[in-house]
Amino acid sequence: MIVAANRDEFYARPTSPAGFWEESPHIYAGRDLEKGGTWLGVNTNGQFAALTNFRDPSSRKSNVKSRGLLVSSFLATKSTSAEFMATVEREAANYDGFNFVAGDRTALHYFSSRNNDKQQLTTGIYGVSNHLLDTPWPKLTRAKEDFRRFITRGEPAFTELFDLLADRFIASDTELPETGIGIEWERKLSSIFIASADYGTRSSTIILFHHTGKIHFQEKRFGKNGDFIGESKHVIESEPYKD
Repeated sequence: MIVAANRDEFYARPTSPAGFWEESPHIYAGRDLEKGGTWLGVNTNGQFAALTNFRDPSSRKSNVKSRGLLVSSFLATKSTSAEFMATVEREAANYDGFNFVAGDRTALHYFSSRNNDKQQLTTGIYGVSNHLLDTPWPKLTRAKEDFRRFITRGEPAFTELFDLLADRFIASDTELPETGIGIEWERKLSSIFIASADYGTRSSTIILFHHTGKIHFQEKRFGKNGDFIGESKHVIESEPYKD
């Protein structure tokens, strides 16, 4: 499996770089220091999880749990992804809207709290932004097209995938979705890589899962206006995956 993902967030929100967690040394992920969860990560058992927020300001709730705790909870548990998805589905109302992807050695699952869509993902190319799985927003369509082009030539290079995630092309106004945030923000958020003075792409991550069990994890981090501030890379060793 190949994962290419950007994390977009306000620059003021404190975050730690990807690494092993002190209290859970089998988890390798970045960390939201405000709420304690994460947006994407793996563990030494070969499990993977990632989450995006569903963009709809009108549906925000009060006194809800942090969505990032879903990712860290799965990576800390011994449950299969199918078992954990059943729990997520039952507890979805306790969170603001989200998309959640979780996988183990045998399967990869997706769930959206917005429409309660739950499915096992088979071989293919998938994309998720801040709407439902594979919603054809301009940046998602653009990213999937580039991704498909890269993998048709074989295993893509990290440089190619990071170039994909660094794309700052802004969609035309006629292509923009209407998600209740106003035209200026729709424009700002329409690029794969977002750069501004207050909100933008904080990290770009590439993860390669090999049949041998090796997980290559590389993260690049960015500050205000998209300035590069650092990177980390690590190879996590786990048992071989099943076909």
